[in-house]
Amino acid sequence: MATATYPPPPPYYRLYKDYSESPSSVPEPPSPIEGSYVCFGGNYTTEDVLPSLEEQGVPQLYPNDSNVDYKKELRSLNRELQLHILELADVLVERPSQYAKRIGDISSVFKNLHHLLNSLRPHQARATLIHVMELQIQQRKQAVEDIKRRREEVQRLLKDAFITLDGQ
Repeated sequence: MATATYPPPPPYYRLYKDYSESPSSVPEPPSPIEGSYVCFGGNYTTEDVLPSLEEQGVPQLYPNDSNVDYKKELRSLNRELQLHILELADVLVERPSQYAKRIGDISSVFKNLHHLLNSLRPHQARATLIHVMELQIQQRKQAVEDIKRRREEVQRLLKDAFITLDGQ
């Protein structure tokens, strides 16, 4: 019984057999998917939109305006989370049957924290990209300076070599 180490190539490899003779003979790649699609049984969309808390059925615990002070609101929610955790500990000791409401409150605070943090992701991505590009610019300037320094060194060595050869 013979077994293959690797599986056979997919059948569409035959579409590219004439590529070396005529590179224009290959088929065009499929166009990007736009809108919604199904993958592994889940519905997904290509639009990158952060759903509101109301759409998710979660009460919003911070102001719903465009000028949100993220630092202040995150600190406020963090304090509120700490308070709810302490209340949960108290409820578990005093009235264990009433813990479900406290768990729901903690869950709501966590979801609000995550929503605030997720709304900062585009800003974080933009700042990261700016930082990476600044590093690339700095590295390229350093490489150019290194090339200039080495060129001057080579020119000096050539000049010394010509002087040495002319002196013989």
